[in-house]
Amino acid sequence: MQYMENHFDKRLDPTLLVDGSKSVISLLLNYYPEEQQTADTFKISKYAYGQDYHFVIKEKLKELLHSINENIGEVGGRAFVDSAPVLDKAWAAKSGLGWIGKNSNLLSKQVGSFFFIAELIVDIELEYEYAVTDHCGSCTACLDACPTEAIIAPYVVDGSKCISYFTIELKENLPESMKGSFGDWAFGCDICQDVCPWNRFSKPHREPLFNPHPDLLSMTKKDWIEITEETFKAVFKNSAVKRTKFEGLKRNIDFLR
Repeated sequence: MQYMENHFDKRLDPTLLVDGSKSVISLLLNYYPEEQQTADTFKISKYAYGQDYHFVIKEKLKELLHSINENIGEVGGRAFVDSAPVLDKAWAAKSGLGWIGKNSNLLSKQVGSFFFIAELIVDIELEYEYAVTDHCGSCTACLDACPTEAIIAPYVVDGSKCISYFTIELKENLPESMKGSFGDWAFGCDICQDVCPWNRFSKPHREPLFNPHPDLLSMTKKDWIEITEETFKAVFKNSAVKRTKFEGLKRNIDFLR
């Protein structure tokens, strides 16, 4: 994923992204679903069940910035939702929202890791929080469970080996050498989160826009195999799954068969 190396200076220095910036406000939004897909079907990552989080959270951040301006006075700022070269997990960890776990996800003792991370970079000084300690201990559940061995060492993930990379980012044909390694994952992968003990504390979200299309949870493998472009557009109308497009999803499903 070569693009991750672009604008590295901006990833390190938020003042290069927002003129006059002085503080980063990091926020989390839970997406853990109350209902999940059945065990015997092709699966998509839970974050993609509902509407595309980029748009949902961007609107919430606009409302927050508006509220800040109403209650504090004129505050300049810019919202970020996984859409610019920012170190969102590192900043969230530095702000005390959690720690970076061995699967490279941000983990929280209170709510696990099924949440989106977003930021407001603002031009005012704030009272800052402090980083929390690491609570992974000797646990290696995520390393042991990753079927493609993408977690090559504790806290180190080779993104080019991750099922999410193959099923979402990779635009060419999926490598035959990976055949049989994806389980039933057709879009993304939640394995390293599902096995994490801290996700025992995950609670269902309360955001209606993250609720899945009614047909998604009832889709069988046969339904996935026979999915038409019309059904794809209906079920994933506003979903992040649209990132892979109909042809990409069909490629993934065919690879799993």
